Amino acid sequence: MTLGWFESTGPGQPGAGEPGGPALIFKAVRDGRPYPDHGFSTRDWAMIPPRQIRLDTLTTTKRELALDALLADDSTFYGDLFPHAVQWHGETYLEDGVHRALRAALQQRNVIHVRVLDLDALMPDGAGTAQAPHNAGLHTRPTRS
Repeated sequence: MTLGWFESTGPGQPGAGEPGGPALIFKAVRDGRPYPDHGFSTRDWAMIPPRQIRLDTLTTTKRELALDALLADDSTFYGDLFPHAVQWHGETYLEDGVHRALRAALQQRNVIHVRVLDLDALMPDGAGTAQAPHNAGLHTRPTRS
């Protein structure tokens, strides 16, 4: 059974997840992270360039939201401007930034910019703690001689 947040349907209309049914905001809603601790710091996350991700491909790792945080004008004043997601076993989990993603959905946007940590590439065996690759995602200029 796939869980998600969906638009309400009227009588006689298909439900969420059915052919012709309403679109989900998120692919699924979980409570907790199914992947191992990656140990990434704010500085490590900043080295990953953001990329566009469709909201309906993301699985959240938080089931509850604080409404005051969702409605706050300065919700991105502290911390990273971009949400953080983790790619694990072919699924993309929204680790941080559920409020920003939901705010985008409320503004009728179905794509957001997200920093995605690919644990499938960093930990192919699925064990241990991920190490931030040196200069991960950074575009560097050649040094002058």
